[in-house]
Amino acid sequence: MPGEPPSRPRVIQLGAARITRVEDFLGLGFPPAAMFPAITPEHLSAEMAWLAPGYYDPVANQLRTSIHSWLVRTDRHTILVDSCIGNHKTRPSIDRFHQRNEPWLDRLNAAGAAPEDIDFVMCTHLHADHVGWNTRLDASGRWVPTFPNARYLFSRKELARWDPRIHGHVPRPINDNVFDDSILPVLEAGLVQEVDDGFDLDNLMRVEAAYGHTPGHVTIRLKSGAEEGVFSGDVIHHPIQVPHPTLCSVFDEDPALALQVRLAVLQDCAARDAWLFPAHFPEPHCCKIGEHGGRFSLRW
Repeated sequence: MPGEPPSRPRVIQLGAARITRVEDFLGLGFPPAAMFPAITPEHLSAEMAWLAPGYYDPVANQLRTSIHSWLVRTDRHTILVDSCIGNHKTRPSIDRFHQRNEPWLDRLNAAGAAPEDIDFVMCTHLHADHVGWNTRLDASGRWVPTFPNARYLFSRKELARWDPRIHGHVPRPINDNVFDDSILPVLEAGLVQEVDDGFDLDNLMRVEAAYGHTPGHVTIRLKSGAEEGVFSGDVIHHPIQVPHPTLCSVFDEDPALALQVRLAVLQDCAARDAWLFPAHFPEPHCCKIGEHGGRFSLRW
């Protein structure tokens, strides 16, 4: 399924960190009810003044989505948060993920970093659209790490969830092939560092447990001086979940826990005036969160 032309890069200076969005896909995603089983026409109509056309196409009855990485550059390191879909991956369950050939590496270079420049890859979780560019095919047709000089930081609990070699592993068809083509090659290359809740990188980026969407999902808090941002992965998939956080995604493994985490992240961002950096919001892709009378709103 083709996407739309790339949107303009979003660049945020947050204290000493420069954050740039690197796009892999932008376009129509799922019908609202396919993504959020509990959604009603009233949810959509209540927000239609700002929801359409940028975040929902009422003619197609589909939510618009983005799949992107966040490139974080500091005076010490260059860090990639989530690595999108990737090319040439076998993903038959979702057409737009399957056997792609997109210029994501060119967009990474345009954002100011070559693959060899990346020092750390931080994955919020290990779903197909967050780990795809961990690897690429070499000339012999073998999956090799895309970022040969990087340490790949994976949540220990998340890695255990998806490793089929662990006794009792429960597969999910939507993540078929992902471990073999996007996780195992970096493990075999010795580039993976397993991290736990509270892991701190450079006294700047902190891994925080955000279980629910997956059993080992994490958020990444960036704090530089008085400014903060939260890379939220799939805690919040779409802007409609900000005013309606009780809408849980069909992809959440533990919807009740995912809801608790989503509320906590929204409350935290509102209280701290922190930037929210989701993985899938269409343009302008990141925002701040307002709260009034127990209701959350987006502040672009």
